[in-house]
Amino acid sequence: MSLLWIKNGRVIDPAAKRDAVGDVFIADGKFVGHFTAAQKKQARKLDARGLVVCPGLVDIHVHFREPGQTNKENILTGSHAAAAGGFTTVVCMPNTVPPADNAGTIQLINTAAAQSPIRVYPTGCITVGMKGQQLAPHGSLKNAGVVALTDDGLCLQSNELMHRAVEYAKMFDLTVLDHCQDDSMTEKAVMNEGVVSTRLGLRGWPHAAEDIIVARNIILSQYSGAHIHMQHISSANSVELMRRAKKDGINVTAEATPHHLALTEESLSTYDTNFKMNPPLRTEKDRLAIIAGLRDGSLDCIGTDHAPHTPDEKDREFDYAPNGILGLETALPICLDVLVRQNKFKLPFLIDLMTRRAAEVLKLPAGTLTPGANADVCLFDPDETWTYEAAKGFSKSRNSPWSGQIMTCRVKTTIVGGKIVYTNGKIV
Repeated sequence: MSLLWIKNGRVIDPAAKRDAVGDVFIADGKFVGHFTAAQKKQARKLDARGLVVCPGLVDIHVHFREPGQTNKENILTGSHAAAAGGFTTVVCMPNTVPPADNAGTIQLINTAAAQSPIRVYPTGCITVGMKGQQLAPHGSLKNAGVVALTDDGLCLQSNELMHRAVEYAKMFDLTVLDHCQDDSMTEKAVMNEGVVSTRLGLRGWPHAAEDIIVARNIILSQYSGAHIHMQHISSANSVELMRRAKKDGINVTAEATPHHLALTEESLSTYDTNFKMNPPLRTEKDRLAIIAGLRDGSLDCIGTDHAPHTPDEKDREFDYAPNGILGLETALPICLDVLVRQNKFKLPFLIDLMTRRAAEVLKLPAGTLTPGANADVCLFDPDETWTYEAAKGFSKSRNSPWSGQIMTCRVKTTIVGGKIVYTNGKIV
């Protein structure tokens, strides 16, 4: 029997409303309530004095680029970056090459994920080839193991096709994840529309393009009863739409990203493409509205939208560089700084957003230290300072706006299924 005894840490398990210094016991990959005296003698002991011990973090929005774009990232390197960030469960998007719109591609992804040190779940496309014209075989995708459906960066523009998609998804008990963007309003747009875009001479991207699709999805969810999840909300208006929908009991959920919590359009003043993303960074008003949405439950969880790109792709004129940044290794310190230190969230509430509540969106078996659950754990020091260097990180790519910055809060150990997979800066 494999036994691990984590001692003397500040144990935070929001699912069990636990926040106290204590111990965590793991036997054969599962949490247990206690050890016998004999088991305590046999167990491997891990002293967590001065550390927070919480469920492994959960991210329901990552891009691991496999198959087809493994020069940017692959499932193994992405998983290493996730483990270094304290994440033990991730959900990868289907905008691979070819797109994950059939059972064969999902099987390929699952085969690669089986070699990962963490738990990697695939999503399948809503439409064939992510072209927004014909529904993909949702039943076959469900049987192949997808946990949700999404066309990710290519928002489905046809309201009628989206209506049919969510009805079919509901039949198979699948959530539809939607990147909310009206393409007719964002052609060639590269940043938030407003005073800053005018000053920089860059084509603006109105928040209304997001708000319109969020409103559409709320209406379709109310009409069909299907669960629709809004990815990376960036607009104050969208937050308010979600707030009203939640009050009306409509079956919708939404996520916020660390970068939309921490940064605004002003960051683009140097034309640094590491600040170019989709949806774009918006105003301080929008940033504060997202924080308020997390506080009152209008938004449900945090997702990184980890999006690796090669240096050559990012090192070009702003208009032509791809959208997206790395997120997994910096998410916890960024969120702790913005939400806990600056905005006075309680630490257990932040951990809830990054564990239990994220897992609940897709009904994943994660996010708790409850006896009988998978023994996935994150141990971190909330006060340790360190310098994040993207070039020394675990991702294949380097596109992070936080490279070279001092972080406060560092993941020390990540455990998956009772096995240590990352500790003290190294993958085990």
